[in-house]
Amino acid sequence: MSKLLPLHRSEFRHFQAIQTRWMDNDAYRHVNNVVYYSFFDTVVNGYLISKGVLDLDASEVIGLVVETRCNYFSPIAFPDTVHAGMRVAKLGNSSVRYEVGIFRNDAQETSAQGHFVHVYVDRASNRPVPIPAAVRAVLEPLVVA
Repeated sequence: MSKLLPLHRSEFRHFQAIQTRWMDNDAYRHVNNVVYYSFFDTVVNGYLISKGVLDLDASEVIGLVVETRCNYFSPIAFPDTVHAGMRVAKLGNSSVRYEVGIFRNDAQETSAQGHFVHVYVDRASNRPVPIPAAVRAVLEPLVVA
């Protein structure tokens, strides 16, 4: 198995700045590993909300996370600003694989990177459904080969 290497900023299509908080640091004085998953949720759901395709209260179709992973390369600590980069690695019929890079301040390589998979479901039945056309339209520009 080859060693996973950090990705470069240029490999991501959308970015969101996220200010770290004092409470994000753990006993080792760096951002705790569980906080990175919050960064993932923030960049992806923030993007969907900003594009008008996710209404937390009213959307009939929602994405549920069914898989996630994160690899860590270098620490981040309060008061750093995180720049969460996002791209789409796979856009299927009812699922999407988002890849997220976490950049410390102005760093050009990821401090951490990972992915999560949304399966789109009908909110009422919790059964998988095709990704809505409006969602697909805002995700397609983020797809990487």
